[in-house]
Amino acid sequence: MTMRRTSRFRLNDPDLDPAAIYAYPEHLRQAIDDLPAAPGVYVFHGDEADLPLYIGKSVHLRHRVLSHLRNVGEARMLRQTRRISYLRTAGEIGALLLEASMIKQLHPLFNQKLRRTRQMCSVRLREGQPEVVYSKDINFATEPGLYGLFGSRHAALEHLRSIANEHRLCLGILGLERVARGRACFRAMINRCAGACRGDESREDHQGRLEAVLAQMQIVCWPYPGAVGLLERFEEMRQVHVIQNWCYLGSADSLEAARHLDRQAPGFDSDGYKILCRPLLSGTAQIVPL
Repeated sequence: MTMRRTSRFRLNDPDLDPAAIYAYPEHLRQAIDDLPAAPGVYVFHGDEADLPLYIGKSVHLRHRVLSHLRNVGEARMLRQTRRISYLRTAGEIGALLLEASMIKQLHPLFNQKLRRTRQMCSVRLREGQPEVVYSKDINFATEPGLYGLFGSRHAALEHLRSIANEHRLCLGILGLERVARGRACFRAMINRCAGACRGDESREDHQGRLEAVLAQMQIVCWPYPGAVGLLERFEEMRQVHVIQNWCYLGSADSLEAARHLDRQAPGFDSDGYKILCRPLLSGTAQIVPL
């Protein structure tokens, strides 16, 4: 079977001739037969010690894996793949959590996102001025008054500068630029700052605008006194995902088994937070205290 050429390439391969006609990977056809039409996580394995090349998730494993096999842009990965395995989950949330956990543990070659657990930064106000703080020093799951999740100090400061530009805040008052006492900042002279530095607006009004913007990106503290189980079902399958301080600690097929899992969270997990925040806070997920 052959596929028409396409100009989109997700994986860069200097040895791949874009003009070549893509051949369907026949050696993987057998692997497709066992894939279910159900949620879960799949793994493309290579030769060397069954090395995981790529880990993905889907609410329909068969369709998702077939889409890889039909993608000319992934020819390099498919040529190296020797087998495909999968793990069923009882829903999309379980698939998202398991995928993120496995990528961090196994470091697959072709996964660009989630591959490393990064040292996260956030912003808090200290005496009215924003400062960058780190997850190694503060538990982001329980510390109130934190704003935004960033992969580096540079990214956090750049975001603050972007906020200042959009809302005409003074970089001098924010502590992001040195401004001589009693003098206006340069941005005020070109109308990029509303002029709190020279008295055009009050410091209170400036602070109120800053806090209103930051409130939109506030990190939500863990809303439960301890670990909880998030219940998912798909057909006959039932899972309880154990969560503590936004960290995914594992899944079990019953509440009794879930209560025996280790419920000591290793620390704030930004990926878990991004996956779980909406379903937990919206009330759409079924939650059981453990």
